[in-house]
Amino acid sequence: MAEDSFVLQNIPKTGLLLIGIGPGSVGGMSLEAIEAAKMADHRRYEAYTALWPSEELELLENTIGPIERVMRPEVEQPDEIFALARNSLVALLVVGDPLQATTHVDLQLQALEHNIECKVFHGVSITTIVTGAVGLSNYRFGRQTTVTYPYGGWIATSPLEVIAVNRFRELHTLVLLDLDPTGQGTGDQKPMKPSDAKRSIELMWDKLGEHLKQFAEPTESPLIASQEFAFKAFLEGEKDNLPIVLCSDMGTREQEIIFTNLGGLGDLEGGRLNCLIIPASTSEVEDKALLRWKQE
Repeated sequence: MAEDSFVLQNIPKTGLLLIGIGPGSVGGMSLEAIEAAKMADHRRYEAYTALWPSEELELLENTIGPIERVMRPEVEQPDEIFALARNSLVALLVVGDPLQATTHVDLQLQALEHNIECKVFHGVSITTIVTGAVGLSNYRFGRQTTVTYPYGGWIATSPLEVIAVNRFRELHTLVLLDLDPTGQGTGDQKPMKPSDAKRSIELMWDKLGEHLKQFAEPTESPLIASQEFAFKAFLEGEKDNLPIVLCSDMGTREQEIIFTNLGGLGDLEGGRLNCLIIPASTSEVEDKALLRWKQE
């Protein structure tokens, strides 16, 4: 169907449109998403869970109309968005898929509670790109996690715990990387570089080891006992030899994949936005797929 003959149906006069804009380019958006954004009276670009390249964001604005940037407080406390949506059509533009993050699911539910019509236009998400691009079986991925900056000296070990349990179960892990050093979601983002991720993982590794030593008494809970066994088995490995796949700017022209380990991660430049895959045991096909990305 030719673009000039495409007509989007069933768009309300007022309400909220949650529009997935894909990984990082106008060309990666669906035709429906572009047309829906054009029809909105107000467009808000959610800029704290992920970011587009500035030149692509400018191209998007030239394509669909003026866009206003919003951060975490405006989305988690959407009074202003809802006030506009009661009398006009508001589009919230979300990098990737609009319902990938629970924040946006909560926004959808709040809109329904306020009798504000909410329509969703899905977009291509990092979770649908990266597994196939790297060549690991999508069926063998466990729970995903996010490596965060050490906010004010506070170090979360939960991301490393997820990785440890997944590897114990022979499941790969998709690891997203933080882009907010403050943890406030109000701006001044600094997408995490490979060297930042390496430092955070090393700090988590050391803290988890200390935690296990402090709480060495046996537990009566089978679940907790199995988790602690997985943590200990994970920490017995060589820290620097932990296999890692660095995935940079996935779904864009600058996409790059490098198979390395934690020791080598800090030497890599990475891209604008990075994520990691921590592989578990691999099949023969997966082994061959990973070798394509290994640097000599």
